[in-house]
Amino acid sequence: MFLEHVNLTVSDLDRSIAFYTELFGYEVRWQGTLTDGRPAAHVGDDRHYIALFQSSADGRSTVDYTAVGMNHVGFVVESIDRVKSTLQALGVEPVAEHDYEPGQRLYFYDPDGIEIELVEYENEPVS
Repeated sequence: MFLEHVNLTVSDLDRSIAFYTELFGYEVRWQGTLTDGRPAAHVGDDRHYIALFQSSADGRSTVDYTAVGMNHVGFVVESIDRVKSTLQALGVEPVAEHDYEPGQRLYFYDPDGIEIELVEYENEPVS
């Protein structure tokens, strides 16, 4: 079993496509419209992807670890240091970094305030 996709509603579809393709080297797997006419896209690779839906209203995501709901999306990366340089080029500042067993972790927010966690495990391949 594996997690195939995460679905995020975003305020600017084109901006989010550019952000996630630049950050992770993803490709646009599909782009079109939802049944209600809103634009949408899937960005990822052959196995995993992020489904991006254009919001019908302005707003920003909030993260509240005390309330029921999703707090962040985590991705395993080969090198947090390499991704840090990409984040810097994208103008994104990490909000937290932790180095504890079983690996390093880095947290930041995407352009819509959605929290993303990156994890680098020692001696584990990324797949």
